[in-house]
Amino acid sequence: MRQVKVGVIGVGRMGQRHCRVYSFLRQAQLVGVCDSAPDSGRALAQEYGVSYYEDTEDLLKRVDAVSLATPTPSHFSLAMRCLEHGVHVLIEKPMTETLEQAETLTQIAEASGLVVQVGHIERFNPAYIELKHVLEDLTILAAHFRRLSPYVGSNTDVDVVLDLMTHDIDLALDLMGQEPLSVDAFGLTAFSGDVDHALACLSFESGPLLTLIASRTTEQKVRSVEVTALEAYVEADLLDKQVSIHRRTIGEYLNHNHRGVKYRQESLVERIYVPTLEPLFLELQHFVECILQRKQPDVSARDGLNALRLVLTIRDRIRANMSNPAKAPKTLRESVTPSPVIPA
Repeated sequence: MRQVKVGVIGVGRMGQRHCRVYSFLRQAQLVGVCDSAPDSGRALAQEYGVSYYEDTEDLLKRVDAVSLATPTPSHFSLAMRCLEHGVHVLIEKPMTETLEQAETLTQIAEASGLVVQVGHIERFNPAYIELKHVLEDLTILAAHFRRLSPYVGSNTDVDVVLDLMTHDIDLALDLMGQEPLSVDAFGLTAFSGDVDHALACLSFESGPLLTLIASRTTEQKVRSVEVTALEAYVEADLLDKQVSIHRRTIGEYLNHNHRGVKYRQESLVERIYVPTLEPLFLELQHFVECILQRKQPDVSARDGLNALRLVLTIRDRIRANMSNPAKAPKTLRESVTPSPVIPA
């Protein structure tokens, strides 16, 4: 069986996860890792019994493909070097730092004939995959995406749109299969000095209205998609890997004599089976299969470009609304009225 020789550039948290998965893939052979920090790079290379390369060029000469898991500002230059060497590349999201870089990289990637995949991992979430199957036969009216996290542990190097909402922006574009007709967005600052809570509203030519909420101000972690269709109401929990379909909801008021009137609602609920598979495993397996089968990935460079374009549009809308005194929300700390102190 032919194996794809792969390497990992960047040995941070995501790079370590990529190494772990590649070591289990039958059709992949992890050859080496590259990082500008020799101690971390050598330690990870020793853990998986592979070589450490301080120079990217040395790694690219020995592999068919790489995972690019470095900080975003380095994505463009490193991805271009991979393509120059004829090496297939999976780029962690966001694909580049600027829209101009993403447009250039997409053009070169499409002309190269190489597999260039962008790491929007939620596309490979088994719950999302099953959700798409359910929605194939439904007429979508509206969809509501929620991605909430506590502030502690969040990535505060960027705002919440680029950190969290970008996942659901990609899912929204994938579900609709088209660019939105209109975009509006609002945000507020809570802790970081940047946008920590964001709301975006998207409308599409085909009719559906989508709302996206991303926050790193909650004490509960939530990853959900709720879809209202003509035929049913569908809930998908991307965190706990559950999909439910609510059909034929009937509500009625019941008179319980002296106990008063009570409301009862009944509906038929279907629980969809969701396989317990790791999204990263499915993502990297798909990357390797695309290389071996010479096919385009489900999340192409153009998909990454489209997602980044919408991310930047939403961020611009938020900044415009925050700079308008009539629309700008106060920071969370300013908007909350302190509770009165009650004397003992």
